[in-house]
Amino acid sequence: QVQLVESGGGLVQAGGSLRLSCAASGSIFSINRMGWYRQAPGKQRELVAAITSGGTTNYADSVKGRFTISRDNAKNTVYLQMNSLKPEDTAVYYCNAAVLARSTYRMGDYWGQGTQVTVSS
Repeated sequence: QVQLVESGGGLVQAGGSLRLSCAASGSIFSINRMGWYRQAPGKQRELVAAITSGGTTNYADSVKGRFTISRDNAKNTVYLQMNSLKPEDTAVYYCNAAVLARSTYRMGDYWGQGTQVTVSS
């Protein structure tokens, strides 16, 4: 079993910054892609940013230049540094990881429980 635990969400004023963290634990052999998604009320879940094990990143157009995704492979942790936050960034942010499980040697897609980010105007 694999668990993803997020932290770092909260309430911030527009223009402020937050840093999200997501630590993976459990039966992990390796982790391929890690990413952050978000879902605002009444909207579909969307990709915010993703990073491969080799460090290749991609971002949603709406966050390019403001958000930075990074990871620490030794700690099985992914981060999302969010700067210049806007009210439209308000959403529940979910961590996602493609994990090769040690116990089954099968690749699985895992999600965190979500963390609320609220940006006030």
